[in-house]
Amino acid sequence: MTLDVSGLPSVAFGHRNTTWLANVFYMAIEGMMFALMFATYFYLRTRSTDWPPGHLPPAIRYGALNAVVFLLSIAPAWWVRRRAPDGDRRAVRNGLLVLSLFALAATAFRVLEFTTLNCRWSDDAYSSTIWVLIGMHSGHLVTELIETLVLLAISFTPKMEGTRLADAAINSDYWYFVAVTGWMVDFLIYGTTRFL
Repeated sequence: MTLDVSGLPSVAFGHRNTTWLANVFYMAIEGMMFALMFATYFYLRTRSTDWPPGHLPPAIRYGALNAVVFLLSIAPAWWVRRRAPDGDRRAVRNGLLVLSLFALAATAFRVLEFTTLNCRWSDDAYSSTIWVLIGMHSGHLVTELIETLVLLAISFTPKMEGTRLADAAINSDYWYFVAVTGWMVDFLIYGTTRFL
């Protein structure tokens, strides 16, 4: 007796996709890295009565602009994730285009943000910690920007079907991770230097 599997779908979305699971594990590992850096930051915070120690707080302008960009960018990421399983290539392409524009804006603001930290990375432990936090998040942001641009380019070809649509949905999941960690880094760097 043979098993007829011809009726099974050729692509899986969400938790049924092994790439989705790999992405979840990757976010867990990267999330732990952020958690360790946050713990380092708060440990240093307990060792100083002046915060930030010997520096003016970082200028908030670009960090606040990035927080708004990350918040607004959730909409196209959600759109792509929702439309990809339906095979709506045009909607996915449009969502990826808008998401790419948000990622480009966030990257540009991040470049400017580095100029307003009011410290050099080598000044002291506080300075090194915030530079590592922003640098780490920048690496995730640039990686996600590149992945989104590649998927956008593929979306203009006939290859944007099946597995590539699942990749677009997984890309949106990772964008959520980038946005949430961006808000956390912003709160740490801009909020704790002003309100805690």
